[in-house]
Amino acid sequence: MAVKSVAVKSAAKRADTKKSPPKKARLKKKTCDLGFLTTVIILLVLGLMMVFSASYPSAYYTFGSGYYFIKRQLIWAIFGVIAMVITSNISFRKYKQIAPTLFIISLLLLVVVLIPGIGKNIKGARRWLGFGPLTIQPSEIAKITLILFYAYLLEKDGANIKKFKVLAKYALIAAIPMGFMLLQPHFSVCIITAIPLVIMLLVAGARVRYFALAAAPVAAIGTFIAIAEPYRLARLTTFLNPFADRLGAGWQIIQSLYAIGSGGIFGLGFGNSRQKFMYVSEPQNDFIFAIICEELGFIGAIAILAVFAVLFWRGMKIAVSSPDTFSSLAVTGIISLVACQVILNIAVVTSSIPTTGIPLPFFSAGGSSLIFLLAAMGIVLNISKYETQKI
Repeated sequence: MAVKSVAVKSAAKRADTKKSPPKKARLKKKTCDLGFLTTVIILLVLGLMMVFSASYPSAYYTFGSGYYFIKRQLIWAIFGVIAMVITSNISFRKYKQIAPTLFIISLLLLVVVLIPGIGKNIKGARRWLGFGPLTIQPSEIAKITLILFYAYLLEKDGANIKKFKVLAKYALIAAIPMGFMLLQPHFSVCIITAIPLVIMLLVAGARVRYFALAAAPVAAIGTFIAIAEPYRLARLTTFLNPFADRLGAGWQIIQSLYAIGSGGIFGLGFGNSRQKFMYVSEPQNDFIFAIICEELGFIGAIAILAVFAVLFWRGMKIAVSSPDTFSSLAVTGIISLVACQVILNIAVVTSSIPTTGIPLPFFSAGGSSLIFLLAAMGIVLNISKYETQKI
């Protein structure tokens, strides 16, 4: 009887084991992705070096000091690193909680910047908020908060993203801030904001055929926006034949191509660019890649693109191993945003697409863009600290 009792208990124990729920998972914290962090630091240092080299002549001519732009960029870089440290130490679960609030705040800032007397009007565009030389672009904040809000909603909607009406909701959400961006006007930031959002939707499981159906009307709207303003139409005609107006609308892109071509294989050497001497306008900004090609040559340009490629690879690796849907999609959006800006900036500088104002991440001079870029890198670093572990 004792043997039979033991056998019965053993069988019951096995049955309970089979019926027991699967092991739960918990978050395990680890060191951040050092490869990603190292790549960010390398790009930041290279960017500062190139801003100094590219900006020296124009800074000396305009402000009487060749160190004008590099001093400002160093200050912004310090603030950016501080922002990266802060965001990397805030749990991604907190970002998930506050994503809707951040999105609403960014919308309010996009509205405020359009108010005369509050938003700064520079060269006919009202894109900046701030006092004196300290300014920020609300659109830079909106790019990141919109990605976080999309990740938040996509995690909640799950498989429902396959439904057309759910996908339409996301289109409407993106259209609101982009509408305010167009009023600034800031057409280029709409492009570099939309592409990462589309990538996030596709990664989350949205049906490709819906995007195919929307391609024609979106292209029509984009074409109308592109030709509605004379300066945008001039950019399109200049793109088709920049040499038709080589001393006017075609000047910038022609000088950019001269810089790229004169760099050759190995370049003229760091600091030895000729086109930065008042030929390429504001060479420390959107056209800094042309100066990179001229000074560092084909080899140097490819080396910098290789560092960017490592950043994208490490970022996608973090996205794949992220602990939940929100964090995975947030990293996907942020890395796609940086990749989109790199590709489009180089396309503009090489005259592969019409000229538009798209900065090269980590390299183009600019305060708010660098600060919020590094803050976004901090979010990715925070997510890289976590992994799921079965218990």
